[in-house]
Amino acid sequence: MKNKIILILGILIISSVLLSQETQTGNLMGRVIDAETSYPLGNVTIIVQELEKGVYSNEKGQYSITNLPVGNYSISFQIIGAQPQVKTDVIIRSNRTTFVNGELKRAAIQIEGVQVKTDYFAETEEQTTSVISFSNEEIRRAPGSAGDVSRIMMSLPSVAKVNDQSNNLIVRGGNPMENSFYIDNIEIPNINHFPNQGSSGGPIGILNVDFIDDVTFNTGGFSAIYGDKLSSIMEIDFRDGDPNEFDGQLDFSWIGFGGIFEGPINEKSSAMLAVKRSYLQYLIEAIDIGTSSAPEYGDVQGKFSYEFNPFQKLSFLAIFADDHNSPDQENASENAMSHYGNQDLYQGTYGLNWRAVWNESTFSNTSLSLTSSQYKEDFYETFKENTTGIPDIKNRSTEQELKLRNVNFKRLSEKFSLDFGFDAKYLQHDYDNFLAETTNALGDTIPELTMKDKVKAEKLGGFISLNYEPTIWFSATFGLRADYFSMNENLTISPRFSCQYKLNSKTSLNGSVGIFHQNLPLLLLSQTEDNNDLKDPYATHYIVGIEHLLAEDTRLVVEAYQKDYSNFPVDPNQPGIFVIDDNFFNNYENLQDNGQALSRGVEVILQKKLAESIYGLASATYFRSRYKSDDGIWRDRSYDNRMIVSIEGGYKPNPGLEMSLRWIYAGGVPYTPLDVEQSIVNHRAVYDETRINAERYPDYHSMNLRVDKRFFFSKTNLVIYVSVWNVYNQKNIAEYFWNADGDNGVGTLEKVYQWGLLPVLGVEWEF
Repeated sequence: MKNKIILILGILIISSVLLSQETQTGNLMGRVIDAETSYPLGNVTIIVQELEKGVYSNEKGQYSITNLPVGNYSISFQIIGAQPQVKTDVIIRSNRTTFVNGELKRAAIQIEGVQVKTDYFAETEEQTTSVISFSNEEIRRAPGSAGDVSRIMMSLPSVAKVNDQSNNLIVRGGNPMENSFYIDNIEIPNINHFPNQGSSGGPIGILNVDFIDDVTFNTGGFSAIYGDKLSSIMEIDFRDGDPNEFDGQLDFSWIGFGGIFEGPINEKSSAMLAVKRSYLQYLIEAIDIGTSSAPEYGDVQGKFSYEFNPFQKLSFLAIFADDHNSPDQENASENAMSHYGNQDLYQGTYGLNWRAVWNESTFSNTSLSLTSSQYKEDFYETFKENTTGIPDIKNRSTEQELKLRNVNFKRLSEKFSLDFGFDAKYLQHDYDNFLAETTNALGDTIPELTMKDKVKAEKLGGFISLNYEPTIWFSATFGLRADYFSMNENLTISPRFSCQYKLNSKTSLNGSVGIFHQNLPLLLLSQTEDNNDLKDPYATHYIVGIEHLLAEDTRLVVEAYQKDYSNFPVDPNQPGIFVIDDNFFNNYENLQDNGQALSRGVEVILQKKLAESIYGLASATYFRSRYKSDDGIWRDRSYDNRMIVSIEGGYKPNPGLEMSLRWIYAGGVPYTPLDVEQSIVNHRAVYDETRINAERYPDYHSMNLRVDKRFFFSKTNLVIYVSVWNVYNQKNIAEYFWNADGDNGVGTLEKVYQWGLLPVLGVEWEF
């Protein structure tokens, strides 16, 4: 069977090479708008730089360039009075239309001798620090990411490196619960399969990378238009479906198989739909390798767009995922899992967004969305005999959130503009959960917990930001946000400030300071009535940086930051444990809110866009992340790598071939050694409370390689890629695990490794 597959694949590749020798062409279309107001811009010059071929946009901001030879291009957008912009990695494919939109920033009044730089690094005008953007192609091709939006961020110095098996974003010493995701102005709590309840992480991303236009990742000091998060905001723009013709694509890779279908509904509307399903469970059943099960997951996502005119557009977004896992006791023991049982998860977000351009200076985005997450889980302890048939953990949670969000922009004059708006959320969470009596990490007995409650809460937020740009040399933003949470009746005020001073046309100094609040998860607050009185955690960000343009397509950014955290929940029964880094789904009988944390560091990023044939991103950081729990002792947090170095880049010798790599080195994260004697007595892991986070895992390092080959036919296109993760098979330790049945039933300490050498094959066929 294996040989047949290899033979068929070989024939397909050889045939593709022979058939792709003809000259093929595709089309380029798009729209150019004002980056601040979304107002269509006419008379913009759009140039395909490699061919020196260009056109002008019409009064609706639209443009079209037909019959371009297939290949990879850079597209520039230019008009007097605006900062020129270049979009790289634009792939023209056979018999397809590629859509590329330009967003031009207004240039302040020019001073003689000052040159406006070409913008290869399109970021928001309002944020001057801690922001980076990636295009669709940069995400798709990133080695070691498998098209996962979160995993590409692992190459950034702001994101801690902990475990290959998870794409948790731990940003600047924070926690996975401190991140938020927005797709087309609609908030998505979690964009991963097998989501961690109450948090934002998981092992495998949901989003289809071919839907994504671009991604902007804000790692600190973000605008007041975003609230209820302490560390980061990821803004994701989905493209619209092809309005002119019906297109399709079939995908196959290690994460699953599926397809994309898109096309026009009528002259004013278009739609696109993507489906994906895992296949490991079918492979296991077919070849009978002796294991009982494999995780099973799938997702469906779609977008419908209706454009009334160039100034008014309504879009509908739907994202649904289902996940299933049922490891038995033997399988759990072999794979160092503390629990086994059954897991069925369902999550979906459905929303409308109305984009309205009122005039040349006013713009608004208004969204209404519903998010629903269902957890049906029964787990049993792997190393304990269960005689009752009652699960040790029973989770029946249904979490629903109805959200209304409005964001507006108003340009008041050449020097002043405003961002303002509000968001409102109605939360209804139904819990029917049970935790059996057990022991905590320190070996102390924890009584059983029964949660059977319907929790309702409201969140209200309002914000305003004044943007001030008196000269081309200086700009500043003053923001203020207010949030109310009905669960604890807390009203919080969050002032924020950022500024930029340009030393010259290539170098700028940036800074920001602000306060950020976040509500605790309802799963934690709902355990006892006393938890309702817990204060909201907050963080104060201090950021300074310098940005220097080494070339039009290459920039160097150096930033230093500090984050001061307060009001974190702590457990007096475990005075040295930091609850927020431990586990939300636990029985905490008497939480207090006097926990503190501190994170500070320095980051360096050297980024080169693909202007010719080479691109890359090199980064390094040194940081410290610490916490103080109920015992008043400062300790290192669980995600404190201290040092991270990353090198990522690629080479494109021709439009059909690309080679890339990513290498990451990270210091080992802290862990608490086990108390072996108590672990033997309790027949489960018991930590040494005198040495909490006192030891460190060995340093992490790994290299991923990837090769992409494109084939262009007369009517279709084919992409075949081969990627090798951890190419030199480094044995990185994920954790030390207490096997209670090991060593003749006495118990042994074992190592659980992260991913070893992992070859990945992927195929994308466009038709």
